[in-house]
Amino acid sequence: SRLLLSGRDIARLEKVAASCRARGARVEIRVLDVGDAAGMRDWIAQADSAGRLDLVIANAGISSGSGGRGESAAQARRIFDINLGGLLNTVLPALELMRARPATGKPRGQIALMSSVASFRGFAGAPAYCGSKAAARVWGEGLRALHAAEGIEINVICPGFVRSRMTAVNRRPFPFLMDPERAAQIIRAGLSAKRGRITLVRCERPVHGG
Repeated sequence: SRLLLSGRDIARLEKVAASCRARGARVEIRVLDVGDAAGMRDWIAQADSAGRLDLVIANAGISSGSGGRGESAAQARRIFDINLGGLLNTVLPALELMRARPATGKPRGQIALMSSVASFRGFAGAPAYCGSKAAARVWGEGLRALHAAEGIEINVICPGFVRSRMTAVNRRPFPFLMDPERAAQIIRAGLSAKRGRITLVRCERPVHGG
């Protein structure tokens, strides 16, 4: 099996790739901006032609922070461009490839969209972020229903607060802050179980919806 990673920061990509290789994974990386629709389409097509893509995780997200100041017009547009546009740039070409696969009675592929628990309510400090994640969640839920009969599994991942660079820049405390290792365990279990919605909260076991 192969693990393909893309991102804008070569140093961070190399660090993640090295960690995965140390655990026995075969990793390929590509420096690419998720906002580049043509670049994403070409990369996904090349990756699939080199070996069938079984699981695609569309994880695109930026924020202006949650200090209660809201977002400027420029920030709001950028947030939607990346958080929703980046998902479109990833999901649509992957979905097209999977739908073109012959019907054999076996799954044609799996696509997971990264949303957020912030998608369930608009907060004054981050309305564009909440809105973009709400759009991602509802779009993913619709895709799941639309393509289930075609043998394509769609999952929506809704993390709460996970310790990361995004949470590190905020000064206020976060409820139910979770370490990334625990978040990864819950996401992996949810994807393996083919859950429609994988919601992360800090508790003894994953909380999810079907």
